[in-house]
Amino acid sequence: MNIDFPWHYDSRGRTAETDYEEHVRDLLELLIFTDPGERVNRPGFGCGLRQLVFAPNSPELAAALQFTLEAAVLRELGDILSLESLQVRSEDAALQVEVQYVVLGSGNPGAAVFPREGAA
Repeated sequence: MNIDFPWHYDSRGRTAETDYEEHVRDLLELLIFTDPGERVNRPGFGCGLRQLVFAPNSPELAAALQFTLEAAVLRELGDILSLESLQVRSEDAALQVEVQYVVLGSGNPGAAVFPREGAA
């Protein structure tokens, strides 16, 4: 069973489920928006993007986040996806994370975009 994220009830009043490819995308989103130390039994899980909400946006921030994200994805999700491309772009007050990957269980490609807006 692949639980859908964010957690909610389906039309039958049960925990909503999703297909495997969408579940992998959900896991990627959880990893990106979880702060290290937030999970009790997995203190290294996460990359800390949410901690950067009020940080000044810059190309240096984008480069540092890209390095941190790549390491986190390979460490935590390397057994379920193959990272094809990960780019972090800094434009004005927006920081955008673009990820392209291949789901190892099915061989299907996937892509996701995660924007973050904050202080310029």
